[in-house]
Amino acid sequence: MAKLFTEIKLKDMVLKNRIVMPPMCMYTADTDGNASDWHHTHYSTRAVGGTGLIILEATAVERRGRISDWDLGIWKDEHVTGLKKIVDGCHENGAKVGVQLAHAGRKSQATADHPIAPSAIPYNETYRTPVEMSKEDIKKAVSAFKNGADRANAAGFDTIEIHGAHGYLINEFLSPLTNHRTDEYGGSEDNRMRFLFEVLQAITSVWPKEKPIILRISAEEYSEDGYHPADYARILNSLEGLGIDLVNVSTGAVLDLVPKVYPGYQVRSAELIKKETGLPVIAGGLIASPSMAEEILQNDRADLIFLGRELLRNPYWPLQAASELRAEIEWPEQYKRAKY
Repeated sequence: MAKLFTEIKLKDMVLKNRIVMPPMCMYTADTDGNASDWHHTHYSTRAVGGTGLIILEATAVERRGRISDWDLGIWKDEHVTGLKKIVDGCHENGAKVGVQLAHAGRKSQATADHPIAPSAIPYNETYRTPVEMSKEDIKKAVSAFKNGADRANAAGFDTIEIHGAHGYLINEFLSPLTNHRTDEYGGSEDNRMRFLFEVLQAITSVWPKEKPIILRISAEEYSEDGYHPADYARILNSLEGLGIDLVNVSTGAVLDLVPKVYPGYQVRSAELIKKETGLPVIAGGLIASPSMAEEILQNDRADLIFLGRELLRNPYWPLQAASELRAEIEWPEQYKRAKY
């Protein structure tokens, strides 16, 4: 059997295969953060297509933490109903489902609130200069992540992903490129880790122990003065015992620059994180070929594979990949007449 189509267990969550749909913003919520029919159709379609784990797009834990005016929200109880509908639709079609708890920090372009960040450094010349967060702002943001996790459990999610990547708030605290604070949340690496440490403590106080927690990171910041995979391996090792069960390894977007990309360009970062920490990892980056995904898994370079753009192009990629890899999997009853 192709390893791509073998089960994997993370705490009590059993995935039927190693295919992951990563968070990809749809910018289709209403301006109060509520899910739409689009979201239900979009995500449940990927479940029908055979994806093992679907992780919802960046879902704001604070109104002022949205990337745009049309981001999903999880900052109030009213959001739970729409999110639960998505969860139920994915479960009915055989997929496990998670949600990415997010705060945009300085990269927020939502118009209702001014962005906040560890330091008053704009992302680029077209973005607003954020307000440096006060201790009260930090406390509120930590509580927002905690409350978001609590609501995610109420909605029935199997897992949560903490968004610590792509230059958003947690990443801004961690990176020396974006955190120039002089208090206990800045300066040394231990101080810059403090916000993530407090977020993890808050989330694990409410998130069920039998459900896994994913952390997404930008393992490579593409700057000589920024962080690299070995740095993130060190950070993850120092966070041992704080509830991280799986690392979703991405790169970039801390600074306004475009790295050189190619199929699998982020896999080496994931491989190093896995080797240096012993944690299971999700790897990806323009992967489209089933044989490439299989090679990564067979050579123990990663434990799961995320497919972003490819699953946007083809919601039924898992069914096609199984045929190419000669793996016998269960098709939806309604589609069996089209089986390869």
